[in-house]
Amino acid sequence: MFTIEQIQEAHSKVKSGADFPAYIQEFKTLGVTRYETYVTDGHTDYFGEKGYTAIAPAKYAALNIAEMSDMNQFTNDLKAHQQGKTDYPTFCRDAANAGVEKWLVCMDEMTCTYVDKGGTLLLMEVIPR
Repeated sequence: MFTIEQIQEAHSKVKSGADFPAYIQEFKTLGVTRYETYVTDGHTDYFGEKGYTAIAPAKYAALNIAEMSDMNQFTNDLKAHQQGKTDYPTFCRDAANAGVEKWLVCMDEMTCTYVDKGGTLLLMEVIPR
């Protein structure tokens, strides 16, 4: 199974949201089946087959997640990130300001789902293969 060190190595190759599809393909190769990233501090829970889990520690100081979500702003911020116009820390701050609590990535379905504090699905995207 995968290790946090392997995950960090894959993550080190990502410079912007434009690199996300290749990043996901590398995760699939490692055996990651899904993961959840928490915007508050950037920690991520990774899941593999047969109940395997690995938890990466916080990546940055805690951010406040907005109580009310702003999907128009988040959609614009996400698009900018996917086009390589923002780095990961900026994207995380933008997500927090827009009320995104976490995102969930499912390798089988090749989706990335953004949810708010109440667990409401804000946006689901299909990840390019």
